[in-house]
Amino acid sequence: MKRILNLVGGAIALVTVAVLCAFLAMRVAIHGREVSVPNLEGKSDEDAAAAAKGLGLNLSVENRFYSAAVAPNHVLSQSPVAGARVRRGWQVRVTESLGGQKVNVPDVTGQTERPASLVLRRLQLELGTVAHLPAPGPAGVVLAQSPPPNSTGLNGPRVALLVSDDQAPESDAAYVMPSIVGMTLLGAQARLATVGLHVASATEPNPVAAASGDANAAGNISGTGAANAAPVAAVPFSINAVIVSQSPLPGRKVTRGDAIRVTLAHAPEL
Repeated sequence: MKRILNLVGGAIALVTVAVLCAFLAMRVAIHGREVSVPNLEGKSDEDAAAAAKGLGLNLSVENRFYSAAVAPNHVLSQSPVAGARVRRGWQVRVTESLGGQKVNVPDVTGQTERPASLVLRRLQLELGTVAHLPAPGPAGVVLAQSPPPNSTGLNGPRVALLVSDDQAPESDAAYVMPSIVGMTLLGAQARLATVGLHVASATEPNPVAAASGDANAAGNISGTGAANAAPVAAVPFSINAVIVSQSPLPGRKVTRGDAIRVTLAHAPEL
């Protein structure tokens, strides 16, 4: 019996040692694949890429900004920060310096979108947001730009454009969709009603208001001072619910009678 107990005890000891060895080996293997992120700030693109590659890391340029303090084509900032422990193959994102701004923003108004973008590219500027607005004359012509022509002291190289779109018939007036994010449902309804738009559907109802059956709290906005505002498709929502997203997005073309869809976050009654 004693011999059997000794054998069982020895087997348990061997299993315990094997498990511990496997655990230690796995830990060493995992940590053996980790590296410390090098400090890339101030390095040239080539040197930063070589330093990252030497540690098995991947380098990607996420943004470019003007900087009088850092030479062009050198790293302004990085993520993860220097000294962070990551696995090999991890992607290190960097922001590249364009140096001090030396190029004034050109005047591209009156040009079509493609030639305008080529002019910006030749000056190492980038095409930013492009919004469309119905306007008389041919479509696709740049009506305005931001930053305006000859601007100096820019942070980034992007230039946003406002481009003409086909003008809607007079019987079907067109507008640029405003931003209603951050407004209450009632306020947005009143604003949209002035140009013949209305909120057709919304998500994230107020379950308390819906369960109580309170007509005013549930989104029946008649008699609340917004006589021209259309109801929200007979769905119970609080009139003080705040809009957190919208469709169409700001800057897009909308016409009278179009339906606007929003997402709401409940706000308490005032």
